[in-house]
Amino acid sequence: VIEFGDSYEAPGDVATTTGTSSDGTGKKKGRTVKLTTDDMKKRKNDVKARTTLLLSLPDKHQLRFSKYKTAQELWAAILKTFGGNEATKKTKKNLLKQQYGNFKVEGSENLEQTFNRLQVIVSQLQFMDVEIE
Repeated sequence: VIEFGDSYEAPGDVATTTGTSSDGTGKKKGRTVKLTTDDMKKRKNDVKARTTLLLSLPDKHQLRFSKYKTAQELWAAILKTFGGNEATKKTKKNLLKQQYGNFKVEGSENLEQTFNRLQVIVSQLQFMDVEIE
């Protein structure tokens, strides 16, 4: 076995950590949390699964899906985007066309929010190979 200085080492029985983030990694703001080896194995497996899913996507979709933090969220997003039969895809296309056609500025949003909302619709239309008129 080749070991590097930064190789992953599972803790003996229980590790104690304190942190300032609460992003689901076992670190809670201002509290001490005990991480068991099972918790660390679950986290490691989730990271492996998420990485495998991301690497299986074409390069042009990497950025779009990299925002999902867990493998379960990522898998749900992939199924929602790529899943479905032809009837489902046709329904998605029609819905996106309607959203684009009926697009208007909401009263409480600023220009940047409006632009971002429009960009999401346009990028989804482009992804589905729909011509924008």
